[in-house]
Amino acid sequence: MSKFLIRQQDVTPYSPANHTGTRNFRLICPETVGATQLEMLIGEVERGKGALPHAHPGIEQACYMLEGTAHVEVGGESFEMGPGDACFFPADEMHLVKVTSERAKIMVMYAPPYLENPAKART
Repeated sequence: MSKFLIRQQDVTPYSPANHTGTRNFRLICPETVGATQLEMLIGEVERGKGALPHAHPGIEQACYMLEGTAHVEVGGESFEMGPGDACFFPADEMHLVKVTSERAKIMVMYAPPYLENPAKART
């Protein structure tokens, strides 16, 4: 077994804080591969659900839409995302994501790792 290969089916999903109808699969992080500077996860989100308005102090976030569509708001901008689209949430910037398709699959990256620590989020 590789210490660097992580399969989504081998990871236990969790429901993140400040989100609704969302299951996250933390793939790359200190616990899985020893990563110290970034975290990568896959979020599976139901229609009309997603990230409520919040920010991550000192943590940058990037999202890449794998499947589905979503409405996104960040930094005074509002836009729609579809498969192949990516967006960036600067550290400390309030943002929200609401899925507009039946379901969506989103790759999310944090730097440094967020690790679902409520002390690292601001609502």
